Amino acid sequence: MNGNGGTESFETVIIGGAQAGLSTGYQLRKRGLPFVILDANDRVGDSWRKRWDSMRLFTPAHYDGLPGMAFPGRGFRAPTKDEMGEYLESYAAKFDLPVRSGVKVERLSRQGDRYVVETAKGRLEADQVVVATGAFHTPKVPRFARDLDPAIVQLHSVDYRNPSQLREGGVLVVGVGNSGADISIEVVQNHPTWLAGKESGHIPVPIDSLRGRIVFRLVRFMGHHVLKWTTPIGRKVMPKLDKKATPLIRVKPKDIVRAGVQRVPRVAGVRDGLPMLEDGRILDVANVIWCTGFKQDFSWIELPIFDEKGAPKHRRGIVADEPGLYFVGLKFQYAVSSDVITGVGRDAEYVAKHIAARRSTDRGSVRVEAVA
Repeated sequence: MNGNGGTESFETVIIGGAQAGLSTGYQLRKRGLPFVILDANDRVGDSWRKRWDSMRLFTPAHYDGLPGMAFPGRGFRAPTKDEMGEYLESYAAKFDLPVRSGVKVERLSRQGDRYVVETAKGRLEADQVVVATGAFHTPKVPRFARDLDPAIVQLHSVDYRNPSQLREGGVLVVGVGNSGADISIEVVQNHPTWLAGKESGHIPVPIDSLRGRIVFRLVRFMGHHVLKWTTPIGRKVMPKLDKKATPLIRVKPKDIVRAGVQRVPRVAGVRDGLPMLEDGRILDVANVIWCTGFKQDFSWIELPIFDEKGAPKHRRGIVADEPGLYFVGLKFQYAVSSDVITGVGRDAEYVAKHIAARRSTDRGSVRVEAVA
């Protein structure tokens, strides 16, 4: 529906077209509620397709489906990132979800009782807005990275695709998370490779084995049903988990060493244009891949909803200070599983129920006033 001055008007705008946004769209469609999904990518599923070429999910296909549609395939085979992208595109098509691709939201604000969503392609107004972009998608790199020799190829894991992007010579991979472990094992096949940092633990059994399946089911059960804000143990454990990196899941420390990757301490700075380790060693490398994670960035939301750390204040995705504003896909939004495929559907359903109840209440108020 078009409003005044070319502004489009909607009941609900969902910002983000990956698993969180699509799950929310499914739940709204199920309830017969109108909405539109805005996705910055050119194609549904590109948020997965754009990751490095050899990437595979850690969760088996059986657990990778969203509400209403199982992921194709059986057993504990882990899908590739392209298969996940194709699944999301098929999901949007199956439920006829109104996704507008290539629309990046630049600003979210409020005028009167309506939200204003500004994009490079136009302006939208809405009664409700669901922010389903996730919180951590801005690459994080240490400040001293700019002091490295310009001849050194620097890539963040979000930009890494395959070893063809690298110069001949050594590679320093910074960060011993799952991405750092996977990428270091890949690039060491053609380059001398160093992996800097220390892992924060690992799953001790192969996740593709029978024991691994048992462990996975146990971890999933704990993360989805036990470690929640509504349980005493969840309230105690989740703040501690929030300060720790994710343990290695598929790769084990011994796998890294067996592949020929040299483990070194963390990178402390730069000396003479080269990376310097905390033990004082200088690494003469031609490439640096920063597997240092992502930082939170909601600077485009111009609403007073953030705490002193810049995190949105909400309860299960509902922002009490701004009625009609919601989040889906935040880390620990409700449980440990909230920001992953296996858990995002539950939070989307909760938010969609709230939107439906709010709509019913608002329309009921209008009817009462009309009768009066």
